[in-house]
Amino acid sequence: MLKKILIANRGEIACRIARTAAKMGIATVAVYSDADAKALHVRACDEAVHIGSSPATESYLRIDKVIAAAKATGADAIHPGYGFLSENADLPDACKAAGIIFIGPTGDAMRALGGKAAAKEIAIKAGVPVVPGYQGDKQDAKTLAKEAGKVGYPVMIKAVAGGGGRGMRLVESEAQLPEMLDSAQREAQSAFSNAHVLIEKVVVRPRHIEVQVFGDSHGNVVHMFERDCTLQRRHQKVIEEAPAAGMSAALREKMCAAAVKLAKSVNYTGAGTVEFLVEGGTLDASAKWYFIEMNTRLQVEHPVTEEITGLDLVEWQFRVAAGEKLPLAQSAITMSGHAIEVRLCAEDPAKGFMPSVGRIHLFDATDLVNVRIETGVESGSEVSPFYDSMIAKLIVHRSNRADALVEIRAATIETTIAGPRTNQPFLSRLLGDASVKRGHMDTGLIGRELERLTVRTDSKAALTLSIDSWLTHLAFEAGNTSAASVDSPRWEGRDAFQLGPDRTQSVAVLVDDKIQVLQVVMRRDGSVDIALDDGEESGFAFSRYVETVSEPGMMHVIIDGSQTTLRKPTYDSSEIEDGAATGAIRAPINGRVAKLFVGMGAKVEKGDKIAVVEAMKMEHVILAAVSGTIDKLPVAEGTQVNQGTLLAHIHVAEGAAV
Repeated sequence: MLKKILIANRGEIACRIARTAAKMGIATVAVYSDADAKALHVRACDEAVHIGSSPATESYLRIDKVIAAAKATGADAIHPGYGFLSENADLPDACKAAGIIFIGPTGDAMRALGGKAAAKEIAIKAGVPVVPGYQGDKQDAKTLAKEAGKVGYPVMIKAVAGGGGRGMRLVESEAQLPEMLDSAQREAQSAFSNAHVLIEKVVVRPRHIEVQVFGDSHGNVVHMFERDCTLQRRHQKVIEEAPAAGMSAALREKMCAAAVKLAKSVNYTGAGTVEFLVEGGTLDASAKWYFIEMNTRLQVEHPVTEEITGLDLVEWQFRVAAGEKLPLAQSAITMSGHAIEVRLCAEDPAKGFMPSVGRIHLFDATDLVNVRIETGVESGSEVSPFYDSMIAKLIVHRSNRADALVEIRAATIETTIAGPRTNQPFLSRLLGDASVKRGHMDTGLIGRELERLTVRTDSKAALTLSIDSWLTHLAFEAGNTSAASVDSPRWEGRDAFQLGPDRTQSVAVLVDDKIQVLQVVMRRDGSVDIALDDGEESGFAFSRYVETVSEPGMMHVIIDGSQTTLRKPTYDSSEIEDGAATGAIRAPINGRVAKLFVGMGAKVEKGDKIAVVEAMKMEHVILAAVSGTIDKLPVAEGTQVNQGTLLAHIHVAEGAAV
């Protein structure tokens, strides 16, 4: 068995791998960047090695530094987790050259199946149905445009390397192709150092179903049934479950057999996931289904498979890497019950899932019962712009899907996260959606229903939540659970709290199974009073679902995961400058300037593209708010910028309309 492993990753997956290693008596080594010096995964391991500055390209993506850290600490194996180097076939090759065991497939298998284009060719030879399209080597714009025309619009552009939705673009018409192709190739090059893409037919209203496979070095390959990853935003998974709702036994048998056949065709070892699209949204025996790609690594959503099978996939990875046979034969692998996982992320769904960064002032899931929590953060952790925005995964396993949905929704609401904006309210609404409850889903559901799933119904003020969607609860930090006056600085917010006369907001709450309305009053002296709607001081103890978390200059009010941040006013002109009025174009988030569309002196019209800022797996296109001429351009492509940094300035001619 392995004696010491280096985990070439960070966050929750590094903590999760370390947990199984500790259970098996295997020593662990963490690696960390400048941004992660105090991260939870560093303390979760027995040793830790600093491998570079915060950008992943200078730390977690450096194979030479990872190998050097393994050698320096005497690690006999490297586990890549997922993301970063996990799909880079050069890493297993470098491990082999250094005499270190790679916990995963061989470099040859990764090259064969890790690239979407090559994997499709292998699937075709194996008799597995694939999505019609073009996966050739010719990558010039003319060829790709010609092939897209053959497939017929709409088409999907996909990066041949990597995953996570990066380098994927939906192209509705021929006119959109040049812009979408440029964006996809740029993102693919940045993420995977490979700009090659393929073109595929758009499958109508698909379910995204994947099959977990596992192989060993003795020629054995098994499957562990399917997962349903249909609920996605921007081609990135949001909620995953196992087994798939409504999956017919006949379709399960065909898809699982195809996945095993594909893995065997390349002598696959370790954990892998074969992904399919099923057309039409249903999973009956006659449904049309297509292979789309294989992920040659452990998946983010592997816990739901572990929950229904009772297996530890990381332990299996360790045993296979050590040369052992698979612990179980196919006939001995069974499933029971239903498991659902949600990804709690620091992002704002109402603003196109824009990532949110900053300090997590409170992370509390201590009251959750029979809920599996996978996280790499704690109170005081920083959500960095350099990495993925995921804060935690919550997983429940119940005897049936209906109960699992109820429990995971409750867990999502009851987890308290103060600081960065999160997707908690969005997840709760999604889990309560009628179509989701019935299992009538397709990958476009979130996109079609995004406004309904994100817009808050306000009856009196911004903290009033619709009773049918949210039975809101209110609580203060320990010591303030019954409500009289809460001392605080003067606060301002975009939700009716402001300087001046007393301001009042109504908050609907559930107390002892009865709807009550509270009045939250911001006094002129800066204190906060909370009273019942009839004017009497609230003497009852509130439930835990809404809390206030104070920090210097801020108060976070969290209602069922929906967070309002009240800030002490500042008078820095650079902070209150109105971009729409002055022509200032500022970065919406910490990140890297991936592209500039303008130069000094360029004339722009309102709505023209100015720049692309890349952060946390996403590209953010910045548009001109006014028409005019670029008279300031203080950044260049590749520049790292903070939220609020001036990217450009548009001079508006005197008298011109803004």
